[in-house]
Amino acid sequence: MKTCFLLLCAACLAVATTTAKPNFVLCMADDQGWGDMAYNGHPVLKTPTFDQMSREGLRFDRFYAAAPVCSPTRASVMTGRTPNRMGCFKWGYTLRPQEVTVAEALKTAGYTTGHFGKWHLGSMRADSPVSPGQSGFDRWFSSPNFFDVDPWMSRNGKAVKTTGEGSEVIVDAALEFIRNAKQPFLAVVWFGSPHMPHVGIERDLALYKDQPKKQQAFLAEITAMDRAMGKLRAGLRSAGVADDTVLWYCSDNGAIPQGSTGGLRGKKGTIYEGGLRVPGLLEWPAKIRKPRATSLPSCTVDIYPTLLELGGAKVKRQPPLDGTSLASLLTGEMKSRPRPLGFWDYTIGGIASKSSALLEELAREQAAGKVRPAAKAEPIAAAQLRSDYSDKEFPGHAAWLDGDWKLHRIEKKGDVKWELYNLGADRTESRDLVATEADRVTRMKGELETWLRSVVASLNGGDYRAK
Repeated sequence: MKTCFLLLCAACLAVATTTAKPNFVLCMADDQGWGDMAYNGHPVLKTPTFDQMSREGLRFDRFYAAAPVCSPTRASVMTGRTPNRMGCFKWGYTLRPQEVTVAEALKTAGYTTGHFGKWHLGSMRADSPVSPGQSGFDRWFSSPNFFDVDPWMSRNGKAVKTTGEGSEVIVDAALEFIRNAKQPFLAVVWFGSPHMPHVGIERDLALYKDQPKKQQAFLAEITAMDRAMGKLRAGLRSAGVADDTVLWYCSDNGAIPQGSTGGLRGKKGTIYEGGLRVPGLLEWPAKIRKPRATSLPSCTVDIYPTLLELGGAKVKRQPPLDGTSLASLLTGEMKSRPRPLGFWDYTIGGIASKSSALLEELAREQAAGKVRPAAKAEPIAAAQLRSDYSDKEFPGHAAWLDGDWKLHRIEKKGDVKWELYNLGADRTESRDLVATEADRVTRMKGELETWLRSVVASLNGGDYRAK
């Protein structure tokens, strides 16, 4: 079904004058807040690899997750679309099978693709329409959700028990793929850290023995992830592909209670800055030869269109995108964002998905030769497949980010409250300017509600019926 949407681009659209297609490595933390980096001012956290990346590549000072929780943000990376367009409302929701992923799109342009680590966008059963293998990945070594030490993983649909610190386990698998992959390649490396429950190994726990007990393992997990990133960078160099590889790192949402927002308002689960703004780092030695920092608002929805432009891939009848290509930002040419960013945290509960339990169950079924169909064992949530959502009410918390201006729309039981902040002068969102910026509020309100109606039209299947 999806292949009819895809069309190989006749000519590569790479930046500058090169005709070679870059490789892509997309890395993502699980619950690392804006302030959970030494380079962003954390007083005790040790992140030497991330600090080096912040000094040597492109540092995003205003990088946003598309949602304040995990699965939706991951869906945005895969599609370039705000996650509510496909009903990926909260944790545990999946992609919709009809969505075109970045892996599928890049495969039409000759890319070899692999996924390693946390998926949280569908089942690990090979026959699931929302498994990594059915979502465009040639190779996958993945987990349904977060993982820690000695994790269970799914290798192309087969449940396997591994040994080692979780971040290093998936980096080792990714490097094996990279060393053997036909170039160009896409490797998605999604860590399970520092999600709860926090489990550190001794060498990392020892660094934080003077910290409060509840902080020690949390900090240790980030340091272990930092070390794994160092191993990944070294592996790219030893494989001789580092210069021509775009290595992009971010987190899936803002800080949890153990973490740090760096003084921003709110935490994970909120549409305020502390729930959405995350670390963002990018290296591409062949093109980014001098270190730079950017305060241009950028988001996980931008990853898909950026990679498609750099990789020379086009999608026939592309559904509406919420992201914009940042290819010209990487080369220093983009000075402002061409269009605003929308966010919408829909009022609905998440769906539990316990990685070890799901994979142990799959392992038992595989050992007995009685594997249940994914549609029976792990069905897609009914709420995700509905097509009757109202375009008159938008329950939950939405926001419209236009440069430094951020308008909030908070709807509870039909009542709507508006808030407006100038992030350039008020990064903590503490001075509401709704009363003094009437014209701006009117304009931004209209833009936000138009966008919300567009999202609901997609949610109700309009993008697919048009194909």
